[in-house]
Amino acid sequence: MVLKPIGRMMLAVRRAARGVERLFLRSQFLACGTNVRFDPRDTFAFENIEIGNDVFIGPGAKFLADRSVIRIGNKVLFGPNVTIIGGDHNASVIGEFMHDVKIKRPEDDADVTVEDDVWVGGGATILKGVRLGRGCIVAAGSIVTREVSPYSIVAGVPAKVVRPRFNTDEVLRHEAALYPEAVRLPREVLTRAWS
Repeated sequence: MVLKPIGRMMLAVRRAARGVERLFLRSQFLACGTNVRFDPRDTFAFENIEIGNDVFIGPGAKFLADRSVIRIGNKVLFGPNVTIIGGDHNASVIGEFMHDVKIKRPEDDADVTVEDDVWVGGGATILKGVRLGRGCIVAAGSIVTREVSPYSIVAGVPAKVVRPRFNTDEVLRHEAALYPEAVRLPREVLTRAWS
């Protein structure tokens, strides 16, 4: 069957073309570490996004920030169709359509931070001002409107803590295996986060 080898060749060409596009687009980010994989057709506010090392961004991503910064740590995984929105409209002006309001207030935009070792499931939305703590998991389809504690698993609309990813002793062992002592999370931080 002649079609199968031709199809394989077309897939190889498509992968190579995306790799070349990705190579050129990496330079458009505010900062971009090594081994960062994303679909070049995704929607990014490149100049307002900092990405660490070893990050996978699934297809269909929309990372938007006009006057804020989206910071993504190391070893982060995003499923398909994840949205991060670092801004909002000014809906407080009386006598003007929201569409026509061009002036933003400071509270209309806020940075989004995704710390190391985070997994965001497909279709999740992260809104302005959110910090996803180290090692947390955001369930698919969730809408995150507030800070997520380290090593927490959140789900829902709006996202709420379902349970911790590990118990405190397991987190401490996990941290000891991965991080130098100076940057490990202390027991008190973990205990406070889950109480």
